[in-house]
Amino acid sequence: MALQYQIVPVTAFEQNCSILWCDETQQAVVVDPGGDLHKIEAALKSLSVQLTAVWLTHGHIDHAGATATVSESYGIPIIGPQKEEQFWIDMLPQQSAMFGFPQAGMFTPDQWLEQGDTVTVGNQTLRVMHTPGHTPGHVVFYSEPAKLVVVGDVLFNGGIGRTDFPKGDHQTLINAIKDQLFTLPEETQFIPGHGPMSTIGHEKRTNPFVNMYG
Repeated sequence: MALQYQIVPVTAFEQNCSILWCDETQQAVVVDPGGDLHKIEAALKSLSVQLTAVWLTHGHIDHAGATATVSESYGIPIIGPQKEEQFWIDMLPQQSAMFGFPQAGMFTPDQWLEQGDTVTVGNQTLRVMHTPGHTPGHVVFYSEPAKLVVVGDVLFNGGIGRTDFPKGDHQTLINAIKDQLFTLPEETQFIPGHGPMSTIGHEKRTNPFVNMYG
């Protein structure tokens, strides 16, 4: 029994949309469906999994743009992010126009998440951590048994999330990385919102953006 994953890069921003599924039940969730619904649907079909929910790390257009469509198409709930993210979700139409994305459908999550909550897919349970700084309501999803965490735009292989957007804050982001992500076991792999995967240990040792702040 294990948690499986497949990364599906979507949108012009090459955002790492993730399909997570329980290999015992074949139930799946899609994390951050930013767009290119046809790619997500093709991956779901090839995996022969049953989609049960959308999970969101945050409300930026490249992560949330196709959320309403996926939820309506599959009749599934939208879970996350944390409630401070309503600010960005409400701005999805403006974000679509600003970045030349297809018009994003409006939605309200069926469930907001908080620090310490859990979410489930099939027989797998993941822990929710509230990791603000890139955006105020950003969350990540951590599976201890799978040694895997989906971190959205908090941490990258060799980088960190931008903090120059409205309601972003650099020190808040650094604190979230150090207090939340860097306390996870070093062998924990993470799926970032963009670019290649890495491990917590590798970033603790080498990530210049975190290490320069002591």
